[in-house]
Amino acid sequence: MAKADRLERLDTQRIDLEADYRATLIAALERTAAGHWGLFDHQADRKTRAAIAPTIAALSEMADTIADMRDRLLMEPFALHAAFLAARGVVSASAVGEPKQARAWLDRLAQEAAA
Repeated sequence: MAKADRLERLDTQRIDLEADYRATLIAALERTAAGHWGLFDHQADRKTRAAIAPTIAALSEMADTIADMRDRLLMEPFALHAAFLAARGVVSASAVGEPKQARAWLDRLAQEAAA
């Protein structure tokens, strides 16, 4: 029974940490949607990267902890962080800007939350 209790506590902690990750990501997306570039690293500008670095570091740290928890619970990998990392990086000149990309992410996350 002790192992089951530990796993239940770990799962509760995972759920809470995933909610914190989501809230941190949404706050960063809202800031980006308001016109503050850097979250998706489209321009690869050092000054912009430095400004957003604490947010990226916090998200990555939470995602690493979540990944460890999910691994111990024999769950699939944390897909939200993987998708976020895949969306980052330099894009072609014809790609949508970071504010529009952030708005699309916010819309998608809102739809997922509603479902």
